[in-house]
Amino acid sequence: MAPSIARSPIFVLDCPDARALAAFYSALTGWPVANDPDGDADWAELDSGQPTTVAFQQVADYRAPDWPGQLQPQQAHLDFTVDDLDEAEAAALVLGARKHEHQPGTTFRVFLDPAGHPFCLCQAGGA
Repeated sequence: MAPSIARSPIFVLDCPDARALAAFYSALTGWPVANDPDGDADWAELDSGQPTTVAFQQVADYRAPDWPGQLQPQQAHLDFTVDDLDEAEAAALVLGARKHEHQPGTTFRVFLDPAGHPFCLCQAGGA
């Protein structure tokens, strides 16, 4: 097997306020916001405790994705496994998520984060 070229992927979401969106996902996942030694306000990462994590990049003139439409395609989204959909939904809403009016399944629920990115809370063991 050939050696890998890359490792430790970071999934990066564009947003209007990197620190604010990092705080939202930190509260949602329990992963702390990682310290940034450069103090860059345009970038924030979560410390997942694993090599793979999520980061947030501030973008001027950010436009939220349009889901399920394609005016401004989502291109990617995050799925989080939860033990209880109702409890997880209530907690996500308190944190500032918005439940999307389009709910295409029963074992997961679609939300929008404070910057408008779609994400799903998925029932553990659901198909």
